Amino acid sequence: MKNLFLIGATLMLMTSCNKDQKIQTTSLEQQKLDYQTRQIDIEKQKLAIEKEKINFEKQKDSINQVAKEQGRAEARAKNNGNTKVVYVNPPAQSSGTASSNSSSSSSSNTSTQKKGWSSAAKGTVIGTVGGAAAGAIISKKNPGLGAVIGGVVGGGTGYAIGRAEDRKSGRVQK
Repeated sequence: MKNLFLIGATLMLMTSCNKDQKIQTTSLEQQKLDYQTRQIDIEKQKLAIEKEKINFEKQKDSINQVAKEQGRAEARAKNNGNTKVVYVNPPAQSSGTASSNSSSSSSSNTSTQKKGWSSAAKGTVIGTVGGAAAGAIISKKNPGLGAVIGGVVGGGTGYAIGRAEDRKSGRVQK
């Protein structure tokens, strides 16, 4: 009976060891599958986040576009059809006449004119009047000639000063 008991105990030990090994291998395989499914879920979440980012960017772009259109519509309504063209720094051309320069600048560099006199115009008028008065007073022999010369010099100086102020204020670009 002792032998029978020992044989039974050894068989039981051997079978229990095999079961543990089978359980461990199946659990290891199951763990691998679980890990892979979690990785797939994470990748799905990443894709969903990327889709949301793309949708957000599209919405943001469309909102910006609508805002631009509204700004343009407001500008059109504000101008009410009364737009003036201002020529800013026509492009320098190596050959051609003055008429070809003016026609090319009208199509390339245009903007709406601000209301009121520019600083350059104000400076020209003030400089011309002041220079003419000073030239007439200074030239005692020929006051007319002194007024003309003083007006030209004063107008040029006033224009240069006014143009510099227009550049500072942003009314005219360099």
